[in-house]
Amino acid sequence: MTDVGQRHAPVGASAEVLKSWLLQRGLEGATQEDVLHGYCSQLVDLGIPLYRLHVAQSAFHPQYGGIGFDWLREEGMSSEEYSYSETPRAEWLRSPLYHLLKNDLSEFRERLVDSNEASQFPILNDLREQGATDYFAAGVVLEAREQSQPLDPANAPEGVLLSWTSDGVDGFHDSDLAVIRAAQPYLALALKAAANRRVAADLLQVYLGRDAGRRVLSGEIQRGSLQQIDAVLCYFDLKDFTSLTERTPGPELIAMLNDYFGLAVGVIQGHGGNILKFMGDGILAMFNLQSLQASVTAGLDAMSELRDKMGEKNADRSARGETTTGVTLAMHAGEILYGNIGAENRLDFTVIGPAVNLTVRLSGMHRSVGQSVILSEPIVHAAGETGHDLVSVGRYMLRGVSEPQELYTIYAGPS
Repeated sequence: MTDVGQRHAPVGASAEVLKSWLLQRGLEGATQEDVLHGYCSQLVDLGIPLYRLHVAQSAFHPQYGGIGFDWLREEGMSSEEYSYSETPRAEWLRSPLYHLLKNDLSEFRERLVDSNEASQFPILNDLREQGATDYFAAGVVLEAREQSQPLDPANAPEGVLLSWTSDGVDGFHDSDLAVIRAAQPYLALALKAAANRRVAADLLQVYLGRDAGRRVLSGEIQRGSLQQIDAVLCYFDLKDFTSLTERTPGPELIAMLNDYFGLAVGVIQGHGGNILKFMGDGILAMFNLQSLQASVTAGLDAMSELRDKMGEKNADRSARGETTTGVTLAMHAGEILYGNIGAENRLDFTVIGPAVNLTVRLSGMHRSVGQSVILSEPIVHAAGETGHDLVSVGRYMLRGVSEPQELYTIYAGPS
């Protein structure tokens, strides 16, 4: 237990300092973590006996619906993503923040002194055992809302829930809470600004890919702004997909696509690749690392791993009685144009060029070649010393290419 809460600056002056600081962080585009860490440091510097701050903020993300932040005086910041769930967690339903929402309260406070009976909220009993003496919580709605309509905790509006815990001898002084209340709208606004930028970054990365999303967010948004680069292109394509669509129910087909695509994206990104786009039942990806050889090495590693893991995936799906299919993998290295293409009001951040077309055509050669992995000659030339056994499968004419092309595969040995 600490006694830092005995020195108090005048409430008005303290609040103005904190409000000014939060306003500046919001204008600068600070992250949620930076805003909260600095905010807590400011409170401590003002003599407020803050032991813990918890913030739960709604999120707009395909994988999770909210994000929580914790600051502890001795440990600093940590965060946790709250996954979508039809059934709320028991921990959440027994929390004071849920109580705040369910009863549509603007504030909630509970003293945690030893003379009090055990709290109805398990988290407060845990905090008291850690030496906490006071708990204060509040919520801020960050969108227009009819005050006459009851608030639904299962479908709450955009907002932020906050709780402050003290371990001061006397808990929070009235002047401490006055400062916290005065700065609360500024804190919420700074968090909303940070969250909006986070949403933009997350959604751009999810829908455009990690590299393209980063480029768009950094300002590469003009139509026709293209970059000429040497890169390694990979094409992942499911076999016999047309016939699968005719005999597989829609929901099962989508679940299958998501299962295979989830595997492919994880492997490709795990080796430093970027997903450029989903093309029906295929994925076009790019490796653009520090050198062409590094890109080729990463691409070969990814393709070899994908071939192995597709076998494991199909064994698992077969064991569950689910539909399975094979995959073709093609890889080519060449010059591409990478950037914004489209109309003034509808752009796509994508790649174009002969190298793109040739990569897709290589994938269509799997029946002629008799291999599921097909590599172009430039890949083999750029690979240098590699742990993969790259074997020629012959020379072939490709549609739209005037000269025959030597094609290769990654030899995997007898199965």
